[in-house]
Amino acid sequence: MYACIDLGSNSFHLLIARWQDGQSQIVERFSNIVQLGEGVPLTGEISPAAFARGIDCLQDFVRVMGQHPVTQYWALGTNALRLARNAPEFLQRSRELGLEISVISGIQEAILVYAGVLSSLPPSDIPRLVIDIGGGSTELIVGRQEHRLTTKSLAIGCVSWRDRFFASLPTDPAALEARLDEATSEAAAVFAAVKKDILRHPWSEVYASSGTAKMLAAVCQQKGYAEGEITLDALEALKPDVLACAADANLLLPGLKDRRKDLLMPGWAVLSGMMRTYGLRSLRFSPTALREGMLDYMMRNGTDTALLGRDWLPEISQTEL
Repeated sequence: MYACIDLGSNSFHLLIARWQDGQSQIVERFSNIVQLGEGVPLTGEISPAAFARGIDCLQDFVRVMGQHPVTQYWALGTNALRLARNAPEFLQRSRELGLEISVISGIQEAILVYAGVLSSLPPSDIPRLVIDIGGGSTELIVGRQEHRLTTKSLAIGCVSWRDRFFASLPTDPAALEARLDEATSEAAAVFAAVKKDILRHPWSEVYASSGTAKMLAAVCQQKGYAEGEITLDALEALKPDVLACAADANLLLPGLKDRRKDLLMPGWAVLSGMMRTYGLRSLRFSPTALREGMLDYMMRNGTDTALLGRDWLPEISQTEL
C-alpha cells in the first residue's frame, strides 16, 4: 500500500491506497484542521500552538499508517513550511516521529494539484482552468489534458487573509462590510498581477479544489443553487449571510461546518476577488486536489520531484467514462 501526507497551511491530509489495474483505490482518508500557517505571514514563524497541533496530527497519522501494510509514503509540506523560519525545527521533530517531509515549491504544488484534479475528470482536449485556494497560497493552472499552459502560485490563502483582515472584527455593521470589501479588493489586486498570463490561453471549463471551494459550494447548495457549482451571482447573494454569520458568534449557516466558520469571510473575499478579476461567472468544485495528485504521481513515478519541472505531467491517470 501507499500513503500520501499533505501538510497544508490550513489542513493536514492523509491518504492510504492500493494500486490495482492501473488505478489507485483509496483505503483510508483522514483530514485534520491544524492551521499550521496561522500567523506565519505576520510573524515569520509557526506559533507554539500550531507547532503542537501539527505534531499531534502527524502522530495520529503515523499510528494510522502502522495499521496498514504501507510500503511507501510521500509527505509534502507547502506554504507554511516554505515561509516559516522555524520550519527546520518542525521537520526535525517530524523525523523523530519517523516521517521525512519534503517541502515543495509553489509551482510544484500547482503541478500536483492539477494532476489531482485531472485524476477525477474524463480525458478531454477541452482547455481547463484549475484553481486551488489553500490556507497560505493559491495555485492557478491553465492546461489541456496533461499539458500545462500557465502555472502560477500566489501568496494568498484563506488563513493568511483571515489573519490579515479579520483577526479582530468591527462591531459596527457598516465597518464590518467595509472590511470585507477591502479584503475582496486586495484579493482582486493580487490576482490582477497575473491576469495577463491567466487570460493568455482561453479555457472552457473551470474547477476549484480544496477546502475554501468545498465550503462555499456547500453553503451555496443549501441556499438552493446547483450542487457542486459556485456562481458569482450566488456569492454576491450570499454576502449578507456572510456578514451576519461574522457578526453573530452563535449563527451558523446551513452547510457551513463550525470548525470553518472563521474562514468564511476570508474565503468569500479571496474567491469573489478572483472570480471578479478573471470574469468568471461560474465554476465547479473538484473533490480531488493535491493529495490525489501526489498519490497518482507517486504510484507511477516514485517521489522524484525532478520530473515536476517539465511543462507536461509525466504520467497520470484519468477517469474513464
